[in-house]
Amino acid sequence: MTRTPVRSARAPVPAQGRERRAARTRSGQWAAWAFLAPVVVYLLIFYAYPLYRNVELSLRNYTVRSFVQGDASFAGFANYAKVFADATFAPALWHTIVFTVVSLAFQFTIGLALAVFFSRNFRLSATLRALFLVPWLLPLIVSASTWSWMLNSDSGVVNAALSWVGAGPVNWLTSPDWSLWSVIIANIWIGIPFNLVVLYSGLQAIPSAVYEAAALDGAGAWQRFWRVTFPLLRPVSAITVLLGLVYTLKVFDIIWIMTKGGPSGSSSTFATWSYRLGFGNLVPSFGPGAAVGNLLILMALAFGLVYIRVQRRQAAA
Repeated sequence: MTRTPVRSARAPVPAQGRERRAARTRSGQWAAWAFLAPVVVYLLIFYAYPLYRNVELSLRNYTVRSFVQGDASFAGFANYAKVFADATFAPALWHTIVFTVVSLAFQFTIGLALAVFFSRNFRLSATLRALFLVPWLLPLIVSASTWSWMLNSDSGVVNAALSWVGAGPVNWLTSPDWSLWSVIIANIWIGIPFNLVVLYSGLQAIPSAVYEAAALDGAGAWQRFWRVTFPLLRPVSAITVLLGLVYTLKVFDIIWIMTKGGPSGSSSTFATWSYRLGFGNLVPSFGPGAAVGNLLILMALAFGLVYIRVQRRQAAA
């Protein structure tokens, strides 16, 4: 019995077909690079070059003359040593940590409470949410100026309200004991809407069936929040805290408009100190100012790496 040879189901592709397929692949790759090119150019111009320039500034002895002519001598890490030895370093570091931690804690807590409150979708919920976005939509110079007026020692509405309840006036912006807390209060008010919007969006992504199952199991309101809402909201919470951390570390406008880092440096942070070194004196210190700015970048980078590591551990678990 003669057997008929079995032919392959897939016929060999002609050379011309392979060339056309390769041409389409190359065309798709060029199109992808064309769409990616504007983003790459933007990142190089507005992120990579300024970062390189800031590092280069911190490693040289720049003056106004050498900044223009570009003949500054190489200083190595002398500017960083000068910053670490400065008497302002320790207070500015402490103020930066306190300002960041307290702001984040209250912004996240209040934002989460408001997000849970608005997730009930009651009447006027959308209107009230829109009103809470006002601090986020206002320019920072307007918000900081408004808080400066409200906390004014002589004509501020806050001291006027305190006088109505029998309390004495507080020198919110001119007292070393209160200046830092004044800018923290203003920054908390400005940052709450961001936390509210992001966390509210995360709550909307949680299926209602999960809450129904928890209720059938006899879980109360607090147990549903702690056992269901908070764990399922953890990825959104993590990115909210990270973004808030990076933003709060570099806050400059609010502090500078309200107190300029004073009085006597009592509300000075790394951001305001860096600006004062580089631009706030008649004889600017570009190198040390850039060094302080790089320290802020390293702090933000360290927290970002911690976040990535925690996310990888959670994904592997």
